[in-house]
Amino acid sequence: MTGITVALYSNQPLWVTAILLVLSLSTLLFVGFNLFYNRFRVHRIAWLGGVTLSLILFCAGWLGTYRGNELNNTNHFAKLKANYLIVKIVSEPAAKGIYTRFNAQVQSLVTGKYTRRATGSLLVTFVADSNSHKARYGDVWLIPATYKHIDPPYNPAEFNYRRYLANQNIYYQSFLPLPYARLLKRNHGNGLIAFSLKTRQQMVAAIKTYLQQPEAAAIASTLLLGYKADLSSEVLQAYSKTGTIHVLSVSGAHVAVIFWLISTLLKPFRHHRYGKWLNAGLSLVLIWGYAILTGLSPAVCRAAVMLSLIILSKAGSRPVHTLNVLAVSAFGLLLYNPLLIADVGFQLSYLAVFGLLVVQPIIYELKEFKNPVARKLWYAVSASLAAQIITFPLSAYYFHQFPVYFLISNLLILIPAEAIVVIGAIFLTSTFIPNFKVFSQWSGYLLEQIIVWMTRVLTSIEHLPYASIGKIWLTPLEHWCWYLLIGLMLYFLADKKATMLKLSLACVLVSCTSSSWKAIQTQQTERIVFFNVKKNTATLFQKGRQAVLVTNLTSTDKSYQYSIQPCLDSLGIDSLLFCQPQQSLQTTFLKKQNNYVQFMQKSVLLFNPSLEKTVLREKLPVDYILLSQNPNTNIKKLNNSYTYHYLIAEASNSPQRLKKLTAEADSLHINLFNLRRNKSYIVVSN
Repeated sequence: MTGITVALYSNQPLWVTAILLVLSLSTLLFVGFNLFYNRFRVHRIAWLGGVTLSLILFCAGWLGTYRGNELNNTNHFAKLKANYLIVKIVSEPAAKGIYTRFNAQVQSLVTGKYTRRATGSLLVTFVADSNSHKARYGDVWLIPATYKHIDPPYNPAEFNYRRYLANQNIYYQSFLPLPYARLLKRNHGNGLIAFSLKTRQQMVAAIKTYLQQPEAAAIASTLLLGYKADLSSEVLQAYSKTGTIHVLSVSGAHVAVIFWLISTLLKPFRHHRYGKWLNAGLSLVLIWGYAILTGLSPAVCRAAVMLSLIILSKAGSRPVHTLNVLAVSAFGLLLYNPLLIADVGFQLSYLAVFGLLVVQPIIYELKEFKNPVARKLWYAVSASLAAQIITFPLSAYYFHQFPVYFLISNLLILIPAEAIVVIGAIFLTSTFIPNFKVFSQWSGYLLEQIIVWMTRVLTSIEHLPYASIGKIWLTPLEHWCWYLLIGLMLYFLADKKATMLKLSLACVLVSCTSSSWKAIQTQQTERIVFFNVKKNTATLFQKGRQAVLVTNLTSTDKSYQYSIQPCLDSLGIDSLLFCQPQQSLQTTFLKKQNNYVQFMQKSVLLFNPSLEKTVLREKLPVDYILLSQNPNTNIKKLNNSYTYHYLIAEASNSPQRLKKLTAEADSLHINLFNLRRNKSYIVVSN
């Protein structure tokens, strides 16, 4: 894992020779230590074997990740010139409106009359009307070789979509109208995956047929099959703020319930002569069939691998340690795809199971109950606490919130969630059996009512006071301090050593000091942020925890929620005022008169089309001029009316206008900052 992680952040070709040399020497030493163990009395230096084996695994992890990076392949399509690309769709296309997006694997390059083999993954988006043919998994298409790099995050705290795709080996994207592409072949994908996707679509259609409420049908499709295309943002928010978002991800809990259902159905075969192995074989086939049907997410793969090892060990009457099974499943999955280590689902899934195996027994032993009902309830409480404690630092680091009532919500939906999986499995099976329509209707109705009730309960909890603590932005230091604190406290609870408690308090001190320093810095900061929001305009003026946002966006716009809201949360802003570009406003720290803004000691002119024909008697001095909404002007005209230090051009201006302004600024030696394809421009006063 360490070798893979290092390779993700230091993928340098110059390291290959050194890593190969260390791997070769470590392997020779390890073999030598074993061959001459007694002759050289290797047992006297017990740590040698562990060190050499660790070096072997580290180097193997680094090399496996380096070789798995498609950019290091000499046949990668981006390294070769071509007119067209022949690509194969390797994921289920996601259609939304006129857009259809999918992952494609480049197979060949076409240059004139010549074709050459090539490799590499590409994110493709087709733009088509409703009458066009839909793209399907396994299709082979001929598309123009017009692609570009995935855009990096342009604004502070914005989601790093570029890194997210890079962790899936995707570095380029193509956005083109469907008429520019030509379908060459159909059904050239993996037959098993194609069958599973087709079956899943049939099941989703059956769910929509028998479940009357669209919201309930969307939740059922997500919870049972991992199909999230129809899920609304409101439902996601309700489950996220109550700490039950894991229910909507097909995970180990779902696979465990399916395994229990399979074991119950196969129970009559246990007394057969070969019943043990027959039971194991059928269980493996059904579990992996369900895993493939739900998209082979990291959590499902982890559960399927773990259950497979446990099933085989029981069939062979070999006892196993669950932690070893957990480690072997992680090792196997990372051996197959090292990039899984960067997947948030993979990280949270393994941490949660580790918490259930290690942390839950420690919490459970803190209190004993004689009443069997209370004992079972305490077991469920300790399991929920263990999973939440061990995953809190990571989930807070990624998602910046903490569900206060997670324990209540998880306990309330524990039985309904399991019932949904069992009833859902029976319902989906019945839809494929002729003459079972009445049974499908009744089971579908029952499934719908349970989902509706569960969603209502979670929505009610979501609207309780202080249901969720948001704006949690941990630094890497605070993140690791939290994990060190959790480990030390668990050690203290297990062994009652005072040293562990003292070290825990030291971690608390470091974390509180870091948080306090951030709060002091926020309170004293004066900041201007010129956002890059493409076709819109947005400028933030921050004074401590108060701010004014001059923008033509609203809080419900996707561009605002994606590019601006994370920045506001990360800066710790509690009081925000929206202001339109033409609106006048006055606060204790800012005065805006039409297009002129005076913010503390800084002045900003918002130059848009409304100022194109404005003539000033004398030059107006300002610190910054922000060109937005594509005004018909040039730098010479600006110089005749204004004196300024910096000229900033927003991404809302046309590419042609920006090109002319950039060329003119270069010739006049003017400081011009072009926000298009660049990160937001930030001015910090202290």
